[in-house]
Amino acid sequence: MSKYDKMVECNRRVSVEKINLARITILEMVEEGERVTVPKLMVQTGLSRGFFYKNPTVRKLVDEAVEKQAGMVDPRKGILDMVMDNEIAKLHEQIRLLRGENEQLKEENQRLKKALDKKNMNILKNL
Repeated sequence: MSKYDKMVECNRRVSVEKINLARITILEMVEEGERVTVPKLMVQTGLSRGFFYKNPTVRKLVDEAVEKQAGMVDPRKGILDMVMDNEIAKLHEQIRLLRGENEQLKEENQRLKKALDKKNMNILKNL
């Protein structure tokens, strides 16, 4: 076997190992219910972003995993929804209180305007 053939064989072996690593990592992420994304795969495998997008075998695996997970709900979504609902309820309560305060201030403003008008009328009558 020539050096070239050995080099090609070595590169092919490394490529197969990378593909297997990516495949195993994707399957583990799917089994654990973890969302499959290329950045997460890069961190977990140490492989480049281009590898996941350019390698057709791995790209197909990533696309299939993402497609399967399209219907899955993020486990944190329920917690985030509850927090947002609580925040919305607080804001609605604050709006209600501010509207009440606004009405009181409008009434006080009207009362003070009437008192001022009355005082001005008395001053004009005394002239």
